[in-house]
Amino acid sequence: MRSAQLYTPPRQPLQSLDRTSVRAIRMNISVKSEYALLAVFDLSLQPPGEPVKIADVARRQKIPQKFLELILAGLKQGGFVESRRGAEGGYRLAKPANEITVGEVLRFVEDTKHTKRAASNPFNRIWQQVDAAVATILDHTTFAELARTWQKSQTRYVANWDI
Repeated sequence: MRSAQLYTPPRQPLQSLDRTSVRAIRMNISVKSEYALLAVFDLSLQPPGEPVKIADVARRQKIPQKFLELILAGLKQGGFVESRRGAEGGYRLAKPANEITVGEVLRFVEDTKHTKRAASNPFNRIWQQVDAAVATILDHTTFAELARTWQKSQTRYVANWDI
């Protein structure tokens, strides 16, 4: 009687493997955009209205503090955050987290960068559909929703064995 065996494709030399075939294609955003999203996300996790020190956000999100200062200054001009000076100062969200979408922040930070695509390309229509689908997801995902989902995923249940 033959035992069932799983099909294993022939091995290819590492040099010939296309990186996208090894792992899923990931959206490519700038480090600045990623840090901006992390900063707004961090502020959305804090109690509403309470200013948070830049150093605290930088430490929690592992963002260089000087770079974060520039990013937050830009986000302030965009109306996403506001600042308060002084010993009790810091940054906080300018509006509730449920009114700020990932798409808004990403578009604001990436405003000057546009993807250049070949004028005539058989994939143009597909890329337009992908761009539209991604935009729909980003424009419907608020930071409040992200914070809720993240906090829920970080909750660990510990069994209580007291009897």
